[in-house]
Amino acid sequence: MVSFAHSFTERWSAPFGYREVLRVGLPLIASMASSTLMQFTDRLFLSHYSVDAIAAAGAAGAIGMVPQLTLMGFCGYVSVLIAQYTGARLSEKVGPALWQGVWAALGGGLVLGLFFLAARPLFIWADHGPALLDMEITYFRILSAGGVFFLLSAVFSGFFVGRGITRPVMVANITATILNVPLDYIFIFGKCGLPELGIAGAGYATVTGWIFCSMVLACRIFTRRNDRHLAVLRGWRLNGDMFRRLVRYGFPSGLSMFMEVVGFAWFVLEVGKLGRDALAASNIALTINTLVFMPMLGLTSAIATLTGQAMGRQKPLDAEQVTISALHMSLAYMLPIALCFVLFGGPLMDLFRPADAGDSFVGVRETGIVLLYYVALYTLADSCNIVYLGALKGAGDTLVIMLILGGTGLFCLVLPVLALKYLGLASLHSLWLVLSVYVIIMAGLAMLRYRSRRWHSIRMVG
Repeated sequence: MVSFAHSFTERWSAPFGYREVLRVGLPLIASMASSTLMQFTDRLFLSHYSVDAIAAAGAAGAIGMVPQLTLMGFCGYVSVLIAQYTGARLSEKVGPALWQGVWAALGGGLVLGLFFLAARPLFIWADHGPALLDMEITYFRILSAGGVFFLLSAVFSGFFVGRGITRPVMVANITATILNVPLDYIFIFGKCGLPELGIAGAGYATVTGWIFCSMVLACRIFTRRNDRHLAVLRGWRLNGDMFRRLVRYGFPSGLSMFMEVVGFAWFVLEVGKLGRDALAASNIALTINTLVFMPMLGLTSAIATLTGQAMGRQKPLDAEQVTISALHMSLAYMLPIALCFVLFGGPLMDLFRPADAGDSFVGVRETGIVLLYYVALYTLADSCNIVYLGALKGAGDTLVIMLILGGTGLFCLVLPVLALKYLGLASLHSLWLVLSVYVIIMAGLAMLRYRSRRWHSIRMVG
């Protein structure tokens, strides 16, 4: 016990130890927690509105996140570019790097407009039944129309995150969440004299939160003081060399996000074909998982930032110390969470019981409790994914990340599910077992790549 306390104290105060990771990571974890709370609030209020609404929001939200998170992975990679310029002490390049992300985000908003137009044929193809079709289309279109503000928020956050100044990001996200929660209630149920909007109200509340967050961050960024030191106003032009750097490293990052998100979205669609109760139980289990997992993506951003700064200084061994500290912290968080999923599945599912569900929710509840066992199984592997993929991302090893996520998505998720369907063995439990194995194998490959140290030789900036 004394030895453990001594080791903890040493790593706490050591360079790139627990304290340094928490200094950068805690505000980002709080930011992600607040953003996750926005999504959780949508689902929670909708689950009390109707079972159809929560089923439709889960499916439409998962599909909507495919283009949005893909573009965010590309545009938001500006944070790593800024981190490396900061580590290399090239502060005059920070503003121009930020603007490359802004132009990419505005272009991404146009891309999301195309998905708005494709909503109806997309959800007709998904075939979740006529009761869900119109609600899915409505929710998807609202999120697509407002998605440009989601992308701008990611870019503006990257300005602070890349420099290791993360409190402004936390403040913006928390205040946006404080605004979003009452708007969810008012818009969905029609309070304060407004009409009852149902699932559309959840979409409007979410987009309002995105707009508010991006405006708060923009006001903190585009000041004369920042322009003097970081060229945030003078550097507005499209810079061919810098934009190519963003594309070279950010495009594989966005494509990696696409592969992972589309795999999960496709999984949700396949589960939806097993019936409404299976889809509702899966959506609730994944929502609960998201509530505890998404905040840890703030830790991923912290790892990528500190790794990027270390690589900008050309000191990869400093990046390794960051990764070790973060891995300890991630596992310490995920272990009790996994235990809670196993022990308290029933109370967690009861949070989503509609007020007028009666006996119709019993099957959803019992199924969801079992699904949380699968979530507990792969959650521990996901804690390793958070750390190792974050470190590789910060080093610029995005092409290999893309290959890992694409390969595991195809060979460990898509093909096994198709094989189960072909053999007539597809069931809710067999599909969820495949999902769990997929996450575990992904974690193993990420760890092997990290430990190979081949990322040490990558140079993103001069």
